[in-house]
Amino acid sequence: MKPLLLATTLTIATTTGALAQDCTAEGDAFDLDAAAVAALYDCIEGTMAAQYAAEGDSVGTQYREWQVTSTRPAVAGPHGERFLQTFANDIAAEQYLKFAEEFDAMPVGAVLAKESFSLKDGKARVGPLFIMTKLEKGGAPEAGDWRYDALQPNGKAMGISQGFCAGCHLNWDYRDSLAYPLEEVRLGAE
Repeated sequence: MKPLLLATTLTIATTTGALAQDCTAEGDAFDLDAAAVAALYDCIEGTMAAQYAAEGDSVGTQYREWQVTSTRPAVAGPHGERFLQTFANDIAAEQYLKFAEEFDAMPVGAVLAKESFSLKDGKARVGPLFIMTKLEKGGAPEAGDWRYDALQPNGKAMGISQGFCAGCHLNWDYRDSLAYPLEEVRLGAE
């Protein structure tokens, strides 16, 4: 793949509606440079936050007050090749931000919320808000004692398969099923 550092452009057009934004970028999502991704996120983040909160879900209305875990969203490949930005509640933040490769378990009540958006035909599209909640020991043994939830881009609960989510996350059972942001965007990365 050839870099698109100079060829990448970002166009933001706002119409009269409060959430009617057109956030676009040229190029493949994997090839956008950091500045283009940051500009794209600046354009869409308010829309995402408002849409996830639209139905009053407690995580959907509060996660933006939590600790963000990276300097900007990044495309890691999982979650449907979407840009991902993870937020950790007060219970999760200290342990999660260590980005430890091995540890026993996150504290009960830890919640992670992962915003997502994709780039399709050059236009940013809000994706689901993915949510992981750490349960009491034995609360979901087949899922590493995590409950997986998601909100649709309109804030409504999304039906998801616990087994499907756990099937991937259990690949990281040595760090309590946690996946992390890409190394280059983690808070504290050089």
